[in-house]
Amino acid sequence: MPKTSKAVTRVELYEAVYQKAGLSRTESSAFVELVLKEITDCLEKGETVKLSSFGSFMVREKGGRLGRNPKTGIEVPISPRRVVVFKPSAIMKQQINSQPPGSSAVAGAETRSSLAGG
Repeated sequence: MPKTSKAVTRVELYEAVYQKAGLSRTESSAFVELVLKEITDCLEKGETVKLSSFGSFMVREKGGRLGRNPKTGIEVPISPRRVVVFKPSAIMKQQINSQPPGSSAVAGAETRSSLAGG
């Protein structure tokens, strides 16, 4: 079973920037907010945001479909919408899975295995 962890808040991001970048607390919070706003603005316009060694945020169009209320079983139309998806980079996947960089042969084998349905 995966280990659960708490979510990182904006305030914790402000504090991390304050501690590591040497900016004032006010500058740190303004910097984090500026970065988040820029990412949001780009996504609103339908642009993909690619952050090297981190991953990509992109907007995906989901078509309308017919859903079902699980309580009553009544069919309910679900309108078309746009959703934000995140695709982590290979480097981030390695870090999350504690694989040392350069062990791409193992990662490649896992990818081939999953593509083969294994």
